[in-house]
Amino acid sequence: MQHSPLTPYRRQLKIGLLRLIDAGIIALATVVTFYFFNPLHLTVNFELQDALEIALIQWVALTFVAHWMRFYQIIWRYASLRDLAVLLVVVLASSFVLLGLEYALFDFAVERAIFLQTGLVLNGILFVRLLIRGRSLRLVPDHKTLGKRTLIIGAGASGQMITKELKQKKSHILNVVGLLDDSLELRGIRIHGVPVIGAIDQLECIIEEQKIEAVVLAIPSLPYPQRVELLNRIKQTQVEAHTLPMLVELASGKVSIKQIREVSIADLLGREPVELDITEIERSVHGATVLVTGAGGSIGSEICRQLIRFRPERLVLLGHGENSIYLIRRELECLSRDIQFESVIADVQDSDRMLEVMRRFKPDLVYHAAAHKHVPLMEDNPSEAVKNNIYGTRNVARAAEAAGVKRFVMISTDKAVNPTSVMGATKRIAEMVIQQMARNSETTFAVVRFGNVLGSRGSVIPLFKEQIAKGGPITITDPRMTRYFMTIPEASRLVIQASVLAKGGEVFVLDMGEPVHITTLAKNLIHLSGFTEEQIPIVYSGIRKGEKLYEELLARDEVHDELVFDKILVGKTRPFGSVDPYLREIAQALGQDEVLRQYLLEVTNETEVDPVTPTMRIARE
Repeated sequence: MQHSPLTPYRRQLKIGLLRLIDAGIIALATVVTFYFFNPLHLTVNFELQDALEIALIQWVALTFVAHWMRFYQIIWRYASLRDLAVLLVVVLASSFVLLGLEYALFDFAVERAIFLQTGLVLNGILFVRLLIRGRSLRLVPDHKTLGKRTLIIGAGASGQMITKELKQKKSHILNVVGLLDDSLELRGIRIHGVPVIGAIDQLECIIEEQKIEAVVLAIPSLPYPQRVELLNRIKQTQVEAHTLPMLVELASGKVSIKQIREVSIADLLGREPVELDITEIERSVHGATVLVTGAGGSIGSEICRQLIRFRPERLVLLGHGENSIYLIRRELECLSRDIQFESVIADVQDSDRMLEVMRRFKPDLVYHAAAHKHVPLMEDNPSEAVKNNIYGTRNVARAAEAAGVKRFVMISTDKAVNPTSVMGATKRIAEMVIQQMARNSETTFAVVRFGNVLGSRGSVIPLFKEQIAKGGPITITDPRMTRYFMTIPEASRLVIQASVLAKGGEVFVLDMGEPVHITTLAKNLIHLSGFTEEQIPIVYSGIRKGEKLYEELLARDEVHDELVFDKILVGKTRPFGSVDPYLREIAQALGQDEVLRQYLLEVTNETEVDPVTPTMRIARE
């Protein structure tokens, strides 16, 4: 925000005006005190003159003390108890100075009078400041109240701060009319003029009685299960829901208490976001050269953001799209000035180019995130899926091995398990390529497999939001459709963690909780956007070619009994001979879409599976 060049002068003018007002208060208080103790002699000139001289002395003393304590820099609409304490110290200090000067210069003192005079000065100055504060906070109620009638859940520190913030912004979209809290001590009190009107158990009744239009959940430390339950209750009332950042975000300084955000679908997944122990990662990443393919994509870019926390010496951003690479590099350079960033525009299908890049930069770590991942598009373009996902992966892996890369991690998908789509089948064969190379290589190769990523390009959430913005309907292929979900940071941390845990040939999987019905996600998003299902209907369009009703994270013969790390499973290496004969057959079928599609699915589905009932969801303790 640009300020007027006159702003500093206006501030100085206000301070000057306050000094004059304070001088008048001191003079008036001194005259009143003289009158109180000498009512018969006030008309004598020298008595009045003495009073004004004393007032001048005290005003000068107060000015010096106020300057030292920055009293006139206090903004009284935000005043706290500390600021009131400063006022008390300033007035008392000036009175003591006055008392000392009277003894020293005039050889007399009015000990009794000084108490009265000090009290009058203190109350006068305090009264003026309260008038200023009252004007700023608009103690006189506005008849034209702006914003949605808002209820804040939680009258603790966070609730009090957000109430103060919202009440001070008259143009804010949220108008706070009440707070809810289970504490009996807070019940019935007013916080910044807003009453605590009940307990959280009364939520639904109070929303109806008070005609509430929006609810702010202001309990950042609330345990996740209770948070989910409470958000679901808010959702069912069909009012607009907002939440504050988690306490860890506030403590880290990443976000401010002012940043009220709309409740995201991530708040309703039914589990805590996975936080991995990344202390060991720094040993591998700090001071290393790291290369990320697909660095401009959703996962690749977030991997880069996570990596810079561990201060690699050099981070190589490789991608096919120049604009996405340009944008992520610009963002990263703003976040870290100590890391050397390199931009490489290259196609993973070009084996010679991959070898050239690897030998030029000699990375210690490679994260391979480049891939074609859109299921319907790959059904229509199976040859392109093969060239990018299979041969591209092989090109990057071979180049990494030839350049002496220490660790190589490939990003895969749950669609690679018993695949029904070309995309899933190509990712499964790419996994097999990596697992084969891991058998006899100095480079440590591993695969990371996860489910759908919230907010990534091509995921359902951005699509649903776009459909809601257009007025609906939301389209879902089948009401039985379920998916595992995780956040982009979760997925990226898993990939980085896997690079530390890998010993060679593993398939790492994140425990993502229970699968979520896509219909449930759609309904939640509709309600949280302030609409009903009548306003934004859900339409079922039928399963698309290659799409599964459910998704699996590990095949039956891949399941390990133990977690290798909290929230991380590792799959057994599925036994297979050599992947090379498959690759030769695939090469011969390029350009023959239907033949290629059938062969890919036959190779990657060695056992027949019921297309509706899952054989294995995930191994659990």
